[in-house]
Amino acid sequence: MHAAANLIYLPVDIRIFIYDDNHARRDSLRSLIDLSPDYIFCGEAPNCIHVEEEMEKASPDVVLMDIHMPGVDGIEGLKEIRRKFPHIRVLMQTVFDDADKIFECIRNGANGYILKMDPPMRILQAIKEVYEGGAVMNPSIAVKVLDYFQPKQLEHPLTDREIQVLELLSEGLSYKMAADKLNISFNTINTHAKRIYEKIHVSSLGEAIAYYYKNLHGTGN
Repeated sequence: MHAAANLIYLPVDIRIFIYDDNHARRDSLRSLIDLSPDYIFCGEAPNCIHVEEEMEKASPDVVLMDIHMPGVDGIEGLKEIRRKFPHIRVLMQTVFDDADKIFECIRNGANGYILKMDPPMRILQAIKEVYEGGAVMNPSIAVKVLDYFQPKQLEHPLTDREIQVLELLSEGLSYKMAADKLNISFNTINTHAKRIYEKIHVSSLGEAIAYYYKNLHGTGN
């Protein structure tokens, strides 16, 4: 029998650089990192004006990047890091879960996105996860991302009255029967039908009914 292999855990020190225009928060994050095994603080700055020189000098594994900073903000800093130092992992942080900022960061190669209000242990976990190649998102941000990719209900150009008319015609009623049902004239129904055809770009009642069942039936409109 072969002897069982001895598995030895070798701790890996994760080098972290902090960008934040709030001095107190930088101090707080630095203390958190200094007190945590396997995490090394390697630098800080209040904005990204000198991001290239700072990345070359500090050689971080992970950057904690504030988004809103004076001078050169976190999104511009992210872009520069992606161009010059693609191996560095960038974890965006902000006090807002602003959808526009989220997607701008994602489009420009952010490895994760957390809120500043996240608890300290969650911040450390997020740093470790992006360092190991994961993609991190605060739950409230993840919901926004999922919502973005959900199929959007198509907006339709029809008025409430036109929808009523199309619904009755889709149920098999004639123009005259629909007019009686809605207590309006045959000519008015005919006018509504013509406008429906024009608005949804169809040329027959069959196409109009197909549109109704595809886009309007069961939606509560």
